[in-house]
Amino acid sequence: MTIGSGTISIAFLLASFYFPLTQVASPTGKSVNQNSRIIQDFDRRLDSYAKLRKRAQAGLPNPKSETSAANVKQYQQSLAQNIRTARPQAKAGDIFTPAISQLFRELIETSIRGNSGNNIRASLRHAEPVHEFPLEVNQEYPQTSAMQSTPPTLLSNLPKLPPDLEYRIVGRGLVLLDTKSNLIVDLLPDALPISQGER
Repeated sequence: MTIGSGTISIAFLLASFYFPLTQVASPTGKSVNQNSRIIQDFDRRLDSYAKLRKRAQAGLPNPKSETSAANVKQYQQSLAQNIRTARPQAKAGDIFTPAISQLFRELIETSIRGNSGNNIRASLRHAEPVHEFPLEVNQEYPQTSAMQSTPPTLLSNLPKLPPDLEYRIVGRGLVLLDTKSNLIVDLLPDALPISQGER
């Protein structure tokens, strides 16, 4: 499954500790307990992936800060191949399940439709444009893609990620990226709501 890219690519790195469940907004129609269960499921899936990556790293020399760019790239590619071998059937929705996807879309829309919505939309419109590229789970994230910080209010309601995982927004899609291997872990199409100008 692929996400058709738009003209915007935003990188947003969240901290290494999980987001307290009490801080996650409760979209209309869902109880806090329902949201907590969904986020706990998301955390479990992230933990399973983290354990898989740790196994994939076994035997690979960990590059040091003074390692050349070529050696870092080689390590990244070797790790990515080990991860692909460990999860050959990986597909969109393995982590972003239907329930998780729905909650994420609601949380993102809450931010965009809220008081800071105008500022968020303006920031997205003014983000650095990039060439279109297809995205697929278990494939490398294009290094040519622009990276720019996003307004914290846009994704501040989403659960924080473990180390070396990032959220990235490409067009209207949300990407879960493993920065250690530069591998796309999962995709959430149409994560951002359609703006009035796109209707």
